[in-house]
Amino acid sequence: MSAPIVGLLRGTAKRLLVGPAAPTPPRGPGAVVRVTAATMTTPALEANSARWRLTAQIQGGRQPSNIADPSSDRTLEEINHLRRSASARVGSFYHTQRRTMSSAATKQGLVAVEEARRFMVDCLVKAKTPLAHAKQQADLLTEADYRGHFSHGMNRLEMYINDLHKNACDGAAEPTILNETPATAWVDGNNGLGAVVGNFCMDLAIKKAKEVGVGWVCAKRSNHYGIAGWYTMRAMNAGCIGMSMTNTSPLASPTRSKEAALGTNPISVGAPALDGDGFVLDMATTAVAVGKIEMQRRKNEPIPVGWAQGPDGHPTTDASVAFDTACLMPVGGTELTSGYKGYGLGAMVEMFCGVLAGANYATKIRKWTHAGADSEADLGQCFVAINPACFAPGFEDRLSDMHSILRNMPMTDPSHPVLVAGDPERIHMKKVDGEGGLAYHVNQIKTCTELSERLGVKPIEVV
Repeated sequence: MSAPIVGLLRGTAKRLLVGPAAPTPPRGPGAVVRVTAATMTTPALEANSARWRLTAQIQGGRQPSNIADPSSDRTLEEINHLRRSASARVGSFYHTQRRTMSSAATKQGLVAVEEARRFMVDCLVKAKTPLAHAKQQADLLTEADYRGHFSHGMNRLEMYINDLHKNACDGAAEPTILNETPATAWVDGNNGLGAVVGNFCMDLAIKKAKEVGVGWVCAKRSNHYGIAGWYTMRAMNAGCIGMSMTNTSPLASPTRSKEAALGTNPISVGAPALDGDGFVLDMATTAVAVGKIEMQRRKNEPIPVGWAQGPDGHPTTDASVAFDTACLMPVGGTELTSGYKGYGLGAMVEMFCGVLAGANYATKIRKWTHAGADSEADLGQCFVAINPACFAPGFEDRLSDMHSILRNMPMTDPSHPVLVAGDPERIHMKKVDGEGGLAYHVNQIKTCTELSERLGVKPIEVV
């Protein structure tokens, strides 16, 4: 593994998001257990190799505690029995809830993290992208897969290659600052790779936040920039609160419309807590990102009701119909189930990104295509960094305390613990580490093989 990927995917992720493991406390006669956010592994997380741990904290003079309810009278033996039985029956929080898109083991090909990154760098360089830029883009895509967002990792590589070959994106372009104040900047991405533009903008926002407390940077003429959380974690690494948003090609229907007018328009917020813990929200303002539907279509599997509309304006479960119609539903679904809230959030992102940055917006953005576009995307993006030191002291302490409160709330089901934003990704990273690689669907491996033949690069190696 190369030095950059070691620092990116091992050291950084562990340092920022996990922190040091707590020592196992002694369990002498009469000792009781209190579950805290920094310690003892819960049933589902233990069953799924959780990234963050819940360990035991010995407390005296109290009744034995239950992992689900600290006020209960269950003994440690009963708790352990609960843990074992839950671990045996749970189908995995990762697979049954957050990661419904995961493939069965028989449909997977395991690829080492560094090998996935090597393959992506090679492909991008073959598409006439400078090595430094190729590494930035590949780092982001690899991190997306490592965190479990397979729709935004290797799955996106072919689209980038197609855009580069059609000159719809300039792999060598460097962003430039058009207008600047101590706290703000307006940037021209010059049609460069999304990761190159995004890294430049967030680093600029962080610099301003360190100097004046807040940095707000908007960019026009950018391209698909991957997972929004990549940039907010960059701010977290610098001790800042980060926010990141982007508009996209029209893929979402406004409430009461049967045609798309807004993008999936993701939002991410990241904030550092104690001991490497952190809050990392990364969400589309649609029910799902279009990549989720693309993944289901790749696997020839249906989609859940509420993800997308068909051409008649009604929800569909056919992944191919949903992809061809390109009309995702907003967060919340229909008007009856408050979908107008997701619609409002998507419009807000459009305002901050497309309108404020002077980029394309709404239906002015080119149509979504995986095959490579014939024109620039001119996407608008927004990057914000906030220095918590400018506000009330003890931000990280209070955020850690808030996480502890949330993670220790009584569970409706012991196999489904309460998580905070970023925990599902930490679970997946631990899973990847344990398995020794990224589990790609067999159809994704096939696509990589075809891409290697087309570009003349070394094929991706499956473990």
